[in-house]
Amino acid sequence: MRFTIPLLAAMMLTGPALAEDVAYDVSGEAFTGYFAKAEDPKGLVLIVHDWDGMTDYERKRADMLADMGYNAFALDMFGNDTPTETVDHRRAATGALYQDRDRMRSLIQAGVDQAKQLAGNTQMVVMGYCFGGAVALEMARSDMSGMATGYASFHGGLSTPEGQSWTGDEPPLLVLHGGADTSITLDDVATLAKELETAGTPYAIEVYSGAPHAFTVFGSNRYQERADTASWDAFSTFLSEQL
Repeated sequence: MRFTIPLLAAMMLTGPALAEDVAYDVSGEAFTGYFAKAEDPKGLVLIVHDWDGMTDYERKRADMLADMGYNAFALDMFGNDTPTETVDHRRAATGALYQDRDRMRSLIQAGVDQAKQLAGNTQMVVMGYCFGGAVALEMARSDMSGMATGYASFHGGLSTPEGQSWTGDEPPLLVLHGGADTSITLDDVATLAKELETAGTPYAIEVYSGAPHAFTVFGSNRYQERADTASWDAFSTFLSEQL
């Protein structure tokens, strides 16, 4: 695995001390992440994107975290050559990783390595949106759990793949979910809660009434400000506890 030198894409006069797109390489494939540096960082937050790839949405969230005093790195799980323009493209991109968990973990590891290269070997919390929430839980369940002090899923995939389970040794989890989510239902939330409770994994789950799937996505027809604000406040508290 080889990494290129990070490339500065934009210096910001306000907000983060430094904000940059970061080009990196994984086994000959080109990837692009985003790093936002805080003035006096309290730790590192790793952001895992939704099924449309690493976009300005993740950049905005990283900037928000840097303003709060956390270094933030949004990794790239797809690579520069993976199309994400259509629903079929996105299903193909996420489906390929769901079917190949070894590759999923190798791309997670590449993103973590790049984040640590930029931010230093500091404590880290992982957050993910939709597909990214499923990736965060994959990290927590696997032997990668030692990478972070906590994991958060925003309207993320919650099912446990066949052959995997919760052991009780995972760091704390925070699940932030919409009560009106028809893609990942309250039955899915209950199933996860039962698994975590049985294993003894520390967790907290917040459900926001009337909030649909993807309720945090600014400008979309699913955006719900009330649930977005409440979930961000809950995550902010989680960060202060874990970092």
